[in-house]
Amino acid sequence: MEHLPVEVIGNILSRLGAARDVVMASTTCRKWREAWKNHLHTLVFNSNDWSVYHDLSTSRLEILITQMIFETTGLQCLSIIMDDVDEFSAAPVIAWLMYTRETLRQLHYNVRTTPNINILDKCSRQKLEVLSLAHNSITGVEPSYQKFPCLKSLSLSYVSISALDLSLLLTACPKVEVMSLMNLDIAMSDAQNTMELTSASLRDIYVEAISLDKCTLEADCLEKLHLKDCTLEVFELISKGTLKYLRIDDVSVIQLDIGEGTENLEVVDVSNFTIMWPKFHQMISRSSKLRKLRLWGVVFDDEDEVVDLDTISDCFPVLSHLSLCYELRDGTVQYGLQCSSQLENVVVLELGWTVLSDLFSQWVAGLLARCPKLRRLVIYGVVCESKTREECQTLANITSSIVRLMRKYMHVDVHFEYE
Repeated sequence: MEHLPVEVIGNILSRLGAARDVVMASTTCRKWREAWKNHLHTLVFNSNDWSVYHDLSTSRLEILITQMIFETTGLQCLSIIMDDVDEFSAAPVIAWLMYTRETLRQLHYNVRTTPNINILDKCSRQKLEVLSLAHNSITGVEPSYQKFPCLKSLSLSYVSISALDLSLLLTACPKVEVMSLMNLDIAMSDAQNTMELTSASLRDIYVEAISLDKCTLEADCLEKLHLKDCTLEVFELISKGTLKYLRIDDVSVIQLDIGEGTENLEVVDVSNFTIMWPKFHQMISRSSKLRKLRLWGVVFDDEDEVVDLDTISDCFPVLSHLSLCYELRDGTVQYGLQCSSQLENVVVLELGWTVLSDLFSQWVAGLLARCPKLRRLVIYGVVCESKTREECQTLANITSSIVRLMRKYMHVDVHFEYE
């Protein structure tokens, strides 16, 4: 080890990440201590990594972090994540950010401070590529001054920000490609509960737990869109047909518009969602490149609406991964088997139920017969802890029927996942 270049030792220490582990490793010898001071590029302070953080007073913890940061000379990645620690004073936090700002490439910052500090002022106009903020407030964004010319990834979680400031912040990040917005406290500048976001570089966006009347996203290069636990009256995506991945999970939306350019969609994953199937189908029907389709816990507005396999087979000829959840309404299966169409390229089939039914195994058999190239079958089921004797018997019947059925498909790898 004594023959390792000090730069290599610095890389080894940086891979340890957690500040406590780095300190312990750096005491190995003088050379490792030198690597800590001059070649360490990653330092992580996470209250979940070391229980002692919780035993220290706030002022002692501030001093500890200050000493460790100020002993380095070229930090590129700094993570300060103190979820369960009392609020820090603004002065030491500002000192940390000002000391590292010229070399920093990544900042993961989850520290409650008193008073609140303007993170954008301290980190803008530098070489920052990744910025992740949590439990902070952002006010008065000035894109002409608070620019992030190199930023590629932006994450805001439990952040208080106005719709206007969020739009301006995105404008100040001309190269951002990945953005995550979670549990934002969005203040409106007027009576309308709307938000408009525009980016020419954005490729991947994740939005969770946000409530708005209308959200308009204009992103010419967007490839991945994931909405989760959101309440929206209107969501509108304006792009140039680059979208490849669409996931909607437990979202309440009255009007969903992802544009007409959906021919490049490869994955559509929809769960716990109420939709008008004809309109949704119209949006994705031209997605001839679709490889994965998941419709799980989906409720159709029209109670008589049925999606037959003809529709899926005709519109998505290269589909290889299909996930459907068994729904029975007034004796009619939501995903019907009335047709004889083959799903020629499906190799993975995921099937499940929300309510136990003896007819489930018949439905599975019908789908298996239509997938000649199937290689893997996964059966998902929800079973209540307080299940009745009849439910137990139904589950036993389903499992036995599937086992007997699989004797006809010995080449298929089958798995059961019961919750």
